[in-house]
Amino acid sequence: MDHESFGDFEFERRFFVRDLPGDITSRQRPSVLIQSYLLASDGYAVRVRAQASEPSVIPTPDAGADEALAAVAKDVDFCVLTAKGPYVGGTRYEAERELDVAVGLEMVRRGGAKVAKLRYSAWLGTDGWVIDQFLGANAPLIIAECERGGPVTDLVIPAFCTCELTEDARFSNDHLAIAPYRSWAYAFEEELATSGPRFVESFGRNRHAER
Repeated sequence: MDHESFGDFEFERRFFVRDLPGDITSRQRPSVLIQSYLLASDGYAVRVRAQASEPSVIPTPDAGADEALAAVAKDVDFCVLTAKGPYVGGTRYEAERELDVAVGLEMVRRGGAKVAKLRYSAWLGTDGWVIDQFLGANAPLIIAECERGGPVTDLVIPAFCTCELTEDARFSNDHLAIAPYRSWAYAFEEELATSGPRFVESFGRNRHAER
């Protein structure tokens, strides 16, 4: 993210995905991310992330965070400590500090509630997207995210995005660490069936890519 104009803030929009888009995910090997939350309360979070960018083993969807970490520990090549504030209109305060990998790994192992996921990346039009497939108690949740250096307006929303989650705090990673998706997935599916797909209309013109 470009911090020159906006300082320690991230700008993103997030979407619920029903199925992994095979045209994107079949062409790449995902990175594996394990995130440990030292603090997760009311949108405020302190997180340590361990990332294996080129893992030799891909954890199975039912693998818990500790199991996933054990599987990729020798391949972890990046660790970062991040402090976050609550989302406000698709914007969130985020300050990061890269950590020594050995120190970061031990902090993740010893830390608090964890989230594990596989991450795919793609350029779609002029925007970079990541698609996160969550593991363990958060499976089968899949979330797609578009992040820019400024407000994410006038977005072309890919066809694989079912509905928008940008303003739904339940789907933040820090909330998923303490209230895993599997424990309330049925309620969300009922809600989605009743209310239909929702997309935020306050970020300019939404354009939906054709299937």
